Amino acid sequence: MRGRERLEAYLRENGVHYDVTPHPEAYTAQEIAAVEHVPGQQMAKVVMADADGRLIMLVLPAPARVDLVRLRTALGAKTVRLAREEEFASLFPDCEVGAMPPYGNLYNVPVYLDRSLADQPRITFNAGTHRETMTVKAEDYHRLVRPTILEFTAPR
Repeated sequence: MRGRERLEAYLRENGVHYDVTPHPEAYTAQEIAAVEHVPGQQMAKVVMADADGRLIMLVLPAPARVDLVRLRTALGAKTVRLAREEEFASLFPDCEVGAMPPYGNLYNVPVYLDRSLADQPRITFNAGTHRETMTVKAEDYHRLVRPTILEFTAPR
């Protein structure tokens, strides 16, 4: 089962309406937001990090950047760094590397959502490939994933 199929089954089982949109191959969240005409603040990107030796999923708006000092402080961690692809690729065997959906709960990975994305009415995200996105109501995302909401992006 591909990542998108797994996610669709999960959303259907939980009564969540979602939209799938194909798009030309794109690798950055900002590129995807542009081709799909979605505001960057509603395009969720996934960044994997290592916090005290544990892999975690960070979910933040497309134009934002992770501030490692803020993240370390928010987590109360001793060490935090961005994870390398080879460290996390095997956790998401049904997804293209870098196109994981922000549903770490489906992969037994803790999810941390930046507060700046938490207040959006809808979120759009990669659906396991660099050629498809999904959009859901933010309230459904919060209900299913139950992410920990923190402030970890660099101030603009």
